[in-house]
Amino acid sequence: MYTYQYPHPAVTADCLVFARTEEGMKLLLIQRKNEPCKEKWAFPGGFMNIDETTVDAARRELEEETGLVVGDLHRVGVFDAVDRDPRERIITVAYYTILDKPAEVSGLDDAAQAKWFLLTELPELAFDHDEVLKEALSVMGLHR
Repeated sequence: MYTYQYPHPAVTADCLVFARTEEGMKLLLIQRKNEPCKEKWAFPGGFMNIDETTVDAARRELEEETGLVVGDLHRVGVFDAVDRDPRERIITVAYYTILDKPAEVSGLDDAAQAKWFLLTELPELAFDHDEVLKEALSVMGLHR
């Protein structure tokens, strides 16, 4: 058990999975099964366990929520706005990967569904995921 005099933020990891298609670049999103942002679309991701790194958490959450296992993940950045999540003080580390084509996915765990969207036809995103996506596209040298 850990006890400290001062509150500590929680840490999450998010995974942006892109795939090339003839129609254009697609992005994998999950529809949230639970509050906050229930039924909104978000990147696969979640809370880091105490015994794992953020990249390990990103991989685990991606597999738990979509069934997808990926190779290399590249860091997009750290997102730490004070009010980015209504539950508590949460800092997230976002990662991305690009697949040659969309893979088969399913909504698992706390994801109601998982689905590929064209970058030009994205639904409204939960939390600050618009900002995260914008940064990811910048890092990758792509545009929406």
